[in-house]
Amino acid sequence: MMKKLMLLLAALCGLAQAAPVERWGSTDIELKGPSSGNPFMEVELSATFRNGPRSLQLSGFYDGEGSYKIRFMPDTVGEWEYETRSNRPELNGRKGTVTAVAPGAGNHGPVRVRNVRHFAYEDGTPYWQVGTTSYAWTHQTEALQQQTLRTLAVSPFNKLRMAVFPNHDDKNVLPRYPFAGKPPKGWDFSRFDPAFFRNLEQRVAQLRDLGIEADLILFHPYDKNYWGFDQMPDEVNQRYLRYVVARLAAYRNVWWSMANEFDFLKAKSMEEWDSYFQTVQANDPYQHLRSIHNAFVLYNHTKPWVTHVSVQSGAITEDFERAVLFRDVYNKPVVYDEVKYEGNFTRRWGQLTPEEMVLRFWQGAIAGTYVGHSETYQDPNGLVWLAKGGALRGQSPQRLAFFRKILSESPPEGLEPIDKWQDYPFAGKHAQYYLGYFGKQAPASWPVSLFKTDLKDEMRFKAEVIDTWNMTITPVDGVFEIKKAGDYYFTDKDGRSIPLPGRPYMAVRLVRVP
Repeated sequence: MMKKLMLLLAALCGLAQAAPVERWGSTDIELKGPSSGNPFMEVELSATFRNGPRSLQLSGFYDGEGSYKIRFMPDTVGEWEYETRSNRPELNGRKGTVTAVAPGAGNHGPVRVRNVRHFAYEDGTPYWQVGTTSYAWTHQTEALQQQTLRTLAVSPFNKLRMAVFPNHDDKNVLPRYPFAGKPPKGWDFSRFDPAFFRNLEQRVAQLRDLGIEADLILFHPYDKNYWGFDQMPDEVNQRYLRYVVARLAAYRNVWWSMANEFDFLKAKSMEEWDSYFQTVQANDPYQHLRSIHNAFVLYNHTKPWVTHVSVQSGAITEDFERAVLFRDVYNKPVVYDEVKYEGNFTRRWGQLTPEEMVLRFWQGAIAGTYVGHSETYQDPNGLVWLAKGGALRGQSPQRLAFFRKILSESPPEGLEPIDKWQDYPFAGKHAQYYLGYFGKQAPASWPVSLFKTDLKDEMRFKAEVIDTWNMTITPVDGVFEIKKAGDYYFTDKDGRSIPLPGRPYMAVRLVRVP
């Protein structure tokens, strides 16, 4: 009855009443307008949404066949009023309301930077990034895209790196293209193909419903001038960025990656990359996370429009301390999105064993950083997860599910490096929680020794031995009573050690008890 009354009042006031939407959900305001000429270039549309003193400025977009949309994600519960602005009278001054209700289960809002070097959802729920990469999965057949979604639904991954543009190795087999025209290079860069972007946003929404962040790679060098999408002039790039943001920013699970291996796109200057960041930042009313990914040249991640560091480096295994230094230098979350891949490719970057893949995740966590996965197992049909999605074949995903569970039981503020210059690095929270990882080393025991705690009194800890490969957690008998043993170190007062099985990939966890 109340809903009907609200609709009646809205109609009497000349306001369009949209269906209720969850906080951090998304809804479309659809308007009919001109379809003649070139609406992508000639029609301007935006809207202001207001909730009390709060307001958001949103850009609309043309969705083809005379349909114009403004896609809205309310970030506050309550009644939002909106009014459109346009250079076309039939689209200008249109008013309406959207009611935002409480978020449902699993809806925690967008991921934000938290505690300087870590992440959390907007409602404060910790977000432990365990990501994977499948660059061109949305450019494949419907059947293959559905298989990828089924695979992700039972995987441990809560972020997927994916490219907007196709790769050159998908020659002449794409079901759709981002621009109107004919492949491979007969494009009308003044007209987008709405069907292409509808498929992309459908997949982003499906990832959202699976609890997976969509890390959208906006440019990449893998076109190799086959389609010409890597050679577009700056004004086309800018228009493309504005269109992508207008269509996709209202999905709470979106992250923006300006490029993958940006330094291979040699025709673009650092000034241009800066301007692309600034365009996305200026047009995204929700301020989703933003970064850029390197090959050999690091972008200056200290710039204010960069929210977190996305870095390629396989050295996290050999040089644990480098990861800690990245944190200290940038003072932002560090994500090793590419640390080489599990697989049997002939190329050096696609030959990690499953054990080495899992090792990198643990090393990254102990350094207070985050790591990404992918697979490169050779396939006679070219169905490689890194490139096209489909099915996962390796042995690391189940171990990464176990790893993610361990992370979820860590302090919600995030793991911080402890005693980071020693052979056996630890992370956690001083005097409360310690997680140590021995990597490829295989000690038979570990003499309990905690570094630089924040308390002077004796403390009590329960200990567990974690086999990160066999996915077991074995409690250690008794309680360890820790006392000060010098200016910086605390040891068990009885001098006890924790026995270990003498094989690699072991960890220990100590949690303080009353």
